[in-house]
Amino acid sequence: MNTTSLKEKILREVDNITQELFELAKKLKENPEIGFKEYQASEWITEILEKYSFEVEKNIGGLETAFKGTLKLGAGGPKVAFLCEYDALPEVGHGCGHNLIAAASLGAAISLSRIKGLNTEIIVFGCPGEENGGGKVILVEKGLFDGVDIAMMVHPSTENCVYSTSLALDAYEFEFKGRSSHAAGAPEKGINALDAVIHFFNGINSLRQYLREDVRIHGIISEGGKAPNVIPDRAVAKFYFRAKDREYLNEVTEKIFNVAKGAATMVGAKVEWRKFELSNDDLKPNKTLAETFERNLRFLGVSDIVSPKEGRGSTDMGNVSQVVPAIHPHLSIGDKSLIPHSREFAQATMSVNGKKFINLAAKTMALTALDVLTDEELFEKIKKEFMKDYD
Repeated sequence: MNTTSLKEKILREVDNITQELFELAKKLKENPEIGFKEYQASEWITEILEKYSFEVEKNIGGLETAFKGTLKLGAGGPKVAFLCEYDALPEVGHGCGHNLIAAASLGAAISLSRIKGLNTEIIVFGCPGEENGGGKVILVEKGLFDGVDIAMMVHPSTENCVYSTSLALDAYEFEFKGRSSHAAGAPEKGINALDAVIHFFNGINSLRQYLREDVRIHGIISEGGKAPNVIPDRAVAKFYFRAKDREYLNEVTEKIFNVAKGAATMVGAKVEWRKFELSNDDLKPNKTLAETFERNLRFLGVSDIVSPKEGRGSTDMGNVSQVVPAIHPHLSIGDKSLIPHSREFAQATMSVNGKKFINLAAKTMALTALDVLTDEELFEKIKKEFMKDYD
């Protein structure tokens, strides 16, 4: 099999559909929908998949706006998954560039599907709610990634970074319950839930010095009472807890729970906690797959690639990387002055650089998948690395 000619065909196929993909990204940008309510977005994306002969299954994993597009080539072979994100941020819109992610993953899948002689199953996963709930967490838990051999997506950024990790994340709401009373007339009869929350914050701040440097803790008081002259019988705090790996984060959250119980005990209150978002596991990219992606990126003329680095944020792609060899590279759509999660970033997705991102990301993912499908030794190396990492 002449891989050079196949790669050239992939490049032509991506070029042929780039304008169509950019128009999709534009529609998503102009009609932003928040997580798990991306009804129009999922409809537009699946319409394109069906146009290019993908078999589409909607409402997967019990999620109304999730989907799975499948196209089989030949018999057997590795299953390759490209992941779409398409949820927007409240008020900001597509300030994280998920409209570009969806378009690029579509482009990679469609161009690869035009290559004859391959033995594979190409899968496009529609993954809702990355920003506010972790759709991929649910899809992983429901077994949708079982049997998938490699998974990838590319995120817009202000730099080109092929290999970066992310932090594991837990999101907890703590509800402290006390007893209301007149703050001046009968303070001795009250139990101040807000005081318990304040002790909780102070306790966490005291705990920080005993935690690893990679731990990040940030929270707010979402409810602290209604009037100054009424002792609050209910106060609520929301926190994100992050750490470099899931195992250590579990230790941190247990310490936090003890701090919460201690804070409640100090004032005689009670405390309960619950997750208000699904937990993200740490992203662990497959190095061999990332190196393959980088070779193809350089083949396409990109040389300004930053060194591998540890990420500070979190993503539900981390959960995918725990069950299948996966990568989550970043490609630039602007310089460092462009701030992610801003209206300016959303507007930048409609720039010339945004269109170039779709073209480049789609090409690089498709070429990387082609390498895996045509090089059995490479595929085995990817699998062995993954198994070694999770033994």
